Amino acid sequence: MNISYNWLKEYVDFDLTPDEVAAALTSIGLETGGVEEIQSIKGGLEGLVVGEVLTCVPHPNSDHMHITTVNLGGGEPVQIVCGAANVAAGQKVVVATIGTKLYDGDECFTIKKSKLRGVESNGMICAEDEIGVGTSHEGIIVLPEDVVPGTPAKDYYNIKSDYVLEVDITPNRADACSHYGVARDLYAWLIQNGRQATLKRPSVDAFKVDSHDMDIDIVVENAEACPRYAGVAIKNVTVKESPEWLQTKLRTIGLRPINNIVDITNYILHAYGQPMHCFDADKIKGGKIVVKTVPQGTKFVTLDEVERTLSDRDLMICNAEEPMCIAGVFGGLDSGTTEQTKDVFLESAYFHPTWVRKTARRHGLSTDSSFRFERGIDPNATIYALKEAALLVKELAGGEIASEIKDNYPAPIADFPVELTYAYVNGLIGKDIPKDTVKRIVSSLEMKIAGETEEGLSLLVPPYRVDVNRPCDVVEDILRIYGYNNVEIPTALKSSLNVKGEYDKSNKLQNLISEQLVGCGFNEILNNSLTASAYYEGLETYRPENLVHVMNPLSNDLNVLRATLLFGGLESICHNANRKNADLKFFEFGNCYHYHAEKRSPEKALAPYSEEFHLGLWVTGKRVSNSWAHPDEDSSVYELKAYVLNIFRRLGVNFGAVVFGNLADDIYSAALSVHTRGGKLLATLGVLHKKIQKKFDIDNEVYYADLNWTELMKAVRNNAVAYKEISKFPAVKRDLALLIDKKTQFAEIEKIAYETDRKLLKSVELFDVYEGKNLEAGKKSYAVSFVLQDENATLNDKQIDKFMQKLVQNLENKLDAKLR
Repeated sequence: MNISYNWLKEYVDFDLTPDEVAAALTSIGLETGGVEEIQSIKGGLEGLVVGEVLTCVPHPNSDHMHITTVNLGGGEPVQIVCGAANVAAGQKVVVATIGTKLYDGDECFTIKKSKLRGVESNGMICAEDEIGVGTSHEGIIVLPEDVVPGTPAKDYYNIKSDYVLEVDITPNRADACSHYGVARDLYAWLIQNGRQATLKRPSVDAFKVDSHDMDIDIVVENAEACPRYAGVAIKNVTVKESPEWLQTKLRTIGLRPINNIVDITNYILHAYGQPMHCFDADKIKGGKIVVKTVPQGTKFVTLDEVERTLSDRDLMICNAEEPMCIAGVFGGLDSGTTEQTKDVFLESAYFHPTWVRKTARRHGLSTDSSFRFERGIDPNATIYALKEAALLVKELAGGEIASEIKDNYPAPIADFPVELTYAYVNGLIGKDIPKDTVKRIVSSLEMKIAGETEEGLSLLVPPYRVDVNRPCDVVEDILRIYGYNNVEIPTALKSSLNVKGEYDKSNKLQNLISEQLVGCGFNEILNNSLTASAYYEGLETYRPENLVHVMNPLSNDLNVLRATLLFGGLESICHNANRKNADLKFFEFGNCYHYHAEKRSPEKALAPYSEEFHLGLWVTGKRVSNSWAHPDEDSSVYELKAYVLNIFRRLGVNFGAVVFGNLADDIYSAALSVHTRGGKLLATLGVLHKKIQKKFDIDNEVYYADLNWTELMKAVRNNAVAYKEISKFPAVKRDLALLIDKKTQFAEIEKIAYETDRKLLKSVELFDVYEGKNLEAGKKSYAVSFVLQDENATLNDKQIDKFMQKLVQNLENKLDAKLR
């Protein structure tokens, strides 16, 4: 939010520089990102002075130029050639001296000594448009006779620089969304730091009703959504351009002036944080304002000329016949003022933050008004803002106040009562704060001390401080004004040692696997855990009804918690591929979330929700490209499988305790699953389905693996690293060529082999696959190598043959395998 330095000084008096103000605001929680100097006239009229034309004669080589001598208030008069028809001796003029920079839009040129038609000129006598004080170019500026030569033009025109402070407002600080709100906090800081300061705002005592000619009724049908609604009518106004002072204020903070009526409402918004709307009174049909909801599906055209379909939970400001405005969010196409407007109705209200927030999100609208309403404004500033706006309308647009203020406020919002003890303050801060300091700070923050004892204070916190309704909130406010830097760091540290737990082990292994993957050429990505529900539409693996929905989503693209890491990785692949970087290997650690309605329990609100930690791997594009030593080679799913198996080995997964199987779902076109023998899913990996890739406009094949890190940690929980001497006895290798059914996987052969003898069998490897002629239909040939070794003795032929016979028999019985 942009805050004007000069505007801020209207509410609190101080002698701090802009940079000092920025530092003070940052120290009290209103972080100020930068300070920028703003000039009402570009260049600030630097180098321009008032001069007196002493002589003026025609130029000998021109029919329109004149040669003048000009007194600049000191030193010798200077000679200036001027082409203006109205230049004459005795005039007081504005002169741009040598070296002065003049601006024409974004272009800048510097006044230099020059010759015009052979005559030397040492400056320029200026017209209004040349220095930015007007638009006329009919002739040079002629000033009153009493102006003293040598007076800087910036002093004559009273040009003052302003500074814009970029204040980052956190979501909990709705009270600081205005100049007056920031001034309140700055005032508290000034008082705490021993500076004399006064917090003030313009008086509205001059407000009075001129007539009762416009009686516009207010009916609030939904008091929950609109706790307070006030308005006043003003007749015979003139809609025109705003005066310069108001335009300058708005331009300084980045707003475009529109007309005096609209500019006044924008001024009040940024001055006091009270959004307002000004209706053309002639368009309030039936002479009545009705605040209510309308039937679901009602069509409504907003100011941006977009037709919107309303919900029955959208609060609307209506006349007797139709909606005119989406309350607190956006006006209707015909609700505002125009140059033809003569009578207006000023609205000042307090709308329930939740209603405004949901409506704004529902329609994808974010305005200055909704930004403040949905965070919570001051319900007790409504009438002050209304009176201030009405007085400004009278001043800047004429007219007369033609009705009493109608204020519908059936249930006034009370201050928040908070009981605060000094012991609690000191315990939470970690330092003993003097009682007088505590009282001074809470009073400077407009908290009322309703009662006081030796132990503490009974406080009433104003309702505009929506973030302060507990003792800890008050302590936070005290500490930020007292100064975090004023709390000394203790010289002694009190701590207790904790035994490393499962989380520490998991974190260590994450770092280990991350290093392993980076060494294999992977890059780690970190995606938002919020994602779009549209990605899950039509999926069975991740059903939409099992998604965890966000109650107040920032957008439809971030409306659910992710159920899988897959889509975040695909977004990253798409982003890179669109920038000619298509050969990618990514990995990501992150939580995935699920909702199961059948587990709902009145006693346990979180029962239907589950959270699992996962590791995702993505491989796409070429494994080798543009290498002088190796031809280009595409990545494959077998490469991904090797990465997954290497992760398992590094974690210490017992391959004899896991089961590999085929996986058929709507995520992969071909895939494997890895389960524990108890049925827990450890990982899935395979070739991503084309329809998934198509959603992200990815052309290359994508290979994806999803490892359930939570279950993996359980599987390796009891693993202990053991070291043993390399066996002194030789290993024996035997090969079998097996004719098996085409549907049989190597994993099944491996499983049967290990079941035959776990003690002697050390490894099983597939080294050839053949399918083609000379084989029976529906068959394929696997060439498999088996490595046997006894840790305590040398194997003999009898032992080896016994194992191989038993293995062949098991393969024949269970897989109908035949030896070739």
